[in-house]
Amino acid sequence: MKLIALDVGSKRIGIAKADSSVRIAIPYSAVEVDGTEFKKIASLARAWDINSFVIGLPRNSKGEETEQSKYVRKFAAQLKREIEGAKVCFQDESLTSVEAEKRLKSRKKGYKKGDIDSEAAAIILQDFLEQKTGKPTTRAAAAKHKSIKGAKKSNRLATVIIAIVVLLGIAAAVSYGYYRYNLRSVAGVDLDCSDSGNVVADECEKTKFVVESGSSVDLIASNLKEAGLIRDRLVFQVYVRLNSGHKSLKAGEYNLSKAMSVAEITDLLLQGSGGNVFGLTILPGETVIQIKKKLVDLGYDAETVNAAFAKSYTDGEYSWIFEGKPENTSLEGYIYGETYEFYRDENVEAIIERTLEEMAHVLKENDLKAKFEAHGLNLYQGITLASIVQREANSSEAQAKVAQIFYNRLRDSIPLGSDVTVKYAAELAAENGEVYESNAEVLGIDSPYNTRKYPGLPIGPISNPGLSALLATAEPDESASEYLFFLTGDDGLMYYSTTDAEHQQNIIDHCQQLCNVPLY
Repeated sequence: MKLIALDVGSKRIGIAKADSSVRIAIPYSAVEVDGTEFKKIASLARAWDINSFVIGLPRNSKGEETEQSKYVRKFAAQLKREIEGAKVCFQDESLTSVEAEKRLKSRKKGYKKGDIDSEAAAIILQDFLEQKTGKPTTRAAAAKHKSIKGAKKSNRLATVIIAIVVLLGIAAAVSYGYYRYNLRSVAGVDLDCSDSGNVVADECEKTKFVVESGSSVDLIASNLKEAGLIRDRLVFQVYVRLNSGHKSLKAGEYNLSKAMSVAEITDLLLQGSGGNVFGLTILPGETVIQIKKKLVDLGYDAETVNAAFAKSYTDGEYSWIFEGKPENTSLEGYIYGETYEFYRDENVEAIIERTLEEMAHVLKENDLKAKFEAHGLNLYQGITLASIVQREANSSEAQAKVAQIFYNRLRDSIPLGSDVTVKYAAELAAENGEVYESNAEVLGIDSPYNTRKYPGLPIGPISNPGLSALLATAEPDESASEYLFFLTGDDGLMYYSTTDAEHQQNIIDHCQQLCNVPLY
């Protein structure tokens, strides 16, 4: 099982990770507490394919929880809300930052405050692994053996056991130190090769390194060692297996240097950066406008991108997904959110076709066409509603309730009244140079996407929905069959109501900030 450890502070959060089968906790980095910390942690969890967290829970010298303990527990509760399916365990800890700083000082290397936090997270995770896997710390083993009573023979056995544990602890510490040392660059010092003062250094000189298709991690490690780009072949393999998640090293031609650490080299080989392959991540809820911008940022010509998105894609095996879609409407709703890999000479049409194929696979595998029809919607209408649900709620649980509420409003001939559809209308208008001064102006926009002004579904999708929103629309939560209103509160929670009076009270009680965020 893979784990992420967090050392939660009010200014920074240290991050470490480990695979319980290896039982080595690796410091990763620290993130600032600036309002984006949950998004950053969620992004790492997705990249590493990990949803199990170990969080250090501080206590005072008497073993009692403190105000900081309450802060950490509140943080953990928010983490569960932000990351769907997150599992959290607490590990009692005290003075880990002090121990972390002592360790860093002993290595005689410059370090930053963030390094202390990530090292502290690694200590927390290492303690957790030792406790859960039955591999006690030296201190825990000593405490246990103090209670052993019996004959001299038993005492001698206890002494031997303690000695073995101590030796194992020393060996583990030496191994860990060796591992950390060999993660460093071959240069042995931190060099900024973009600095004009360092670019002349031999360590900054780039070396062409080729990863052939089908190469194993072992072969790549051997070739890197032979090229003088890493310190230790085995350490590289361990690091890759701990950090690659579900990804694999990419074939291609790379420019590497001896000033690059194992982490930097691994990131390049995992992403395909510098090789003949690039990655494109499309997030659920992104719009065609946003996806076009990503392609332009990757180096594609804007006119070429616009022309590719304007084409008809009704001739492929996936063409059935366009059932019910009016002619001359955009591909909004059909560009399935996923991380894709393409060769650098791939044309935009091929990229679009790949996303449409993935959308067709998801729709077919989950029998969504039939499930939408069970609610009186054709495929295009189902995707349209799912695109609204996607942007209205983040978690699958909330999306299922929101979908049911929209079905309730359609059933009762009540306008959907969705602000995200109005926002989409404003985004389209902004592309044509229209400017809005207030939310009131945006909410009054005369657009078929304005579901406050026009009843029923908008004329098409307003985003590209992900799997959870598609499933929520196909299988809504019937427990919400009496609700007609919902909102996301300032605390991130969803609030539901049956009447407009209740809804207005929810706004007063829970939505003084978010409900006044500009839509333009």
